[in-house]
Amino acid sequence: MLAKQFACDQTSGPRLRLRGRHSRGANETVAFARQGSKFIEFTKWGKAVSKSEWNPTAYGRFRDLRLRPAIDLIRGITAWNGGDIVDLGCGAGNVGQFLRDAFSPDRVMGVDSSASMLKKAREAEVFDALFEADISTWEPPAPVGMIFSNAALQWVPDHRKLLPKLVEMLAVGGVLAVQMPCQNNAPSHRVWRSLVEEMFPGRVDPKAGPAVLEAAAYFHLLEPLGKLSLWETEYYQILEPSDNDHPVRKFTEATVARPILDALDAGERTALIAEYEAVMEKAYPRVEGGHVLFPFRRLFFTVNR
Repeated sequence: MLAKQFACDQTSGPRLRLRGRHSRGANETVAFARQGSKFIEFTKWGKAVSKSEWNPTAYGRFRDLRLRPAIDLIRGITAWNGGDIVDLGCGAGNVGQFLRDAFSPDRVMGVDSSASMLKKAREAEVFDALFEADISTWEPPAPVGMIFSNAALQWVPDHRKLLPKLVEMLAVGGVLAVQMPCQNNAPSHRVWRSLVEEMFPGRVDPKAGPAVLEAAAYFHLLEPLGKLSLWETEYYQILEPSDNDHPVRKFTEATVARPILDALDAGERTALIAEYEAVMEKAYPRVEGGHVLFPFRRLFFTVNR
């Protein structure tokens, strides 16, 4: 896969058996799960926030393409002072081992709102603690050495309030490292929104989708908070053939299209998908053999406190 970069900075394992549960306070319920000889802390923080569950199988269909930006973000972290790492929006836990190998932290903790994703994360046997929580409100029990968030914060509103709060959760010398897709204006993402509003007006909340600010807005927001590195990469992804389905539809239906499709009934989803695929055939034409070239832009930044 080719990548064009612009710098502005000038596994599965044995099932867990729950072995205890208690309340830690108004916001938390804690369970301890045994995996082999190791106990993993699993915490539910506050109320459930997912309107619909993420599908680990559908999301993992393009695992390698989704993992590469996370590894690039890890490579972009040039300094940190040790301590605990929080994988904020950890999903199925695919990045946990890479964080452990790259930084040798005291602990790796994962936070996600999806119970199905966290089930897969527990099976990875990588995390010392897992929290089922709204990632916009969760707070660590003490300042941490790193908050790492790969392809998650685009689902959280009000970055102007959220990001300074995350920096405040860091110990002195800690680092906030974030990667987010910035693909909303591309046909792959824009057409889902325009078609559903045309075909089923008012059925989908426009605020339910991902939202990312312009790079300049992050510069002005984050530069006063610490040493900032900010860059954007466009990945030229080659998607494999997908039977009779358009590969871009398969790539997006588990992420950006999820809240849209969840708002419709089965017949409406079928109609919307048919219209979407017809547009994708022109926007991202299949070559002989069924492969598709799918450019995908992502925004990265790190802030050292």
